Amino acid sequence: MHICMKPMDWNHIRAFHATAMDGSLSAAARRLGLTQPTLSRQVLALEAELGVGLFERRGRKLLLTPTGSALLDHIQIMGDAADNLALAASGRAQDIGGRVCISATDVTATYVLPQIVARIRAEAPQITVVIAASNAISDLHRGEADIAVRHVRPDRPGLVAQHIRDVQAGFFASRDWIARHGEPQSPADLATAELMGFDDPLFTSVLRDLGVPISPEDFRIVSESAVVVWEMVKRGMGVGVMMREVGEQTPGVVRLLPNLKPIPVPVWLVTHQELQSRPSIRLVQAIMAQELART
Repeated sequence: MHICMKPMDWNHIRAFHATAMDGSLSAAARRLGLTQPTLSRQVLALEAELGVGLFERRGRKLLLTPTGSALLDHIQIMGDAADNLALAASGRAQDIGGRVCISATDVTATYVLPQIVARIRAEAPQITVVIAASNAISDLHRGEADIAVRHVRPDRPGLVAQHIRDVQAGFFASRDWIARHGEPQSPADLATAELMGFDDPLFTSVLRDLGVPISPEDFRIVSESAVVVWEMVKRGMGVGVMMREVGEQTPGVVRLLPNLKPIPVPVWLVTHQELQSRPSIRLVQAIMAQELART
């Protein structure tokens, strides 16, 4: 479907963004300081400008249409950036405080979050950032974290999820390991290349889809921690899988089979809808969305 693009009213975009994030016109209107009828008119105006429906109205619930979901992916970071800019321009970011718990996998917490947390500390020094590094999915409904970086799309009601982008993972080994064993030339070679794995059946399934003829019992080193496996890769103990952004910046480590189809790793930023009104959550979430998009 072709949409004729013309200058769009930022107020209409902001109205759509807030409604999509909060899940209702009333909640979005409260957040933006507007009346519900005004907000509704702005959302309808955006739909008219684009010539498409963005929401399906089922009683009091608003559900994103496929077009609305695609549009949200495009404007999410823009909307968060605007919120962040407004906070910075007013000087309030320096005054926002409280604890914000961020849940992420051990790889993300170790290699990606430090630079993001540094920016949060610089812009909002009164916020205490708590890092929950775990490969288990945190339960946001039970308050195990305020914001989660996930690699699977959340499907529980009450969660606000933002798809940031997809990163890519590949196979890596140290130069020392390659000198001793030679460089694998095909996916089949990886099955006998001291491939280290994770205690997750899905991992084996992904490898087999890539043409690696391997079963769970073929792994001789297995861990629940990707950071542990990565340290062993760096020490020349075998071949491991790592996000390319991390692996390609690690000295002494080489990406194997660079022409092999990469392993997609989606990055989702998730929080509970009841936390969206907290300035500290909104600020940290906006910073994280911007930084994760360009990491």
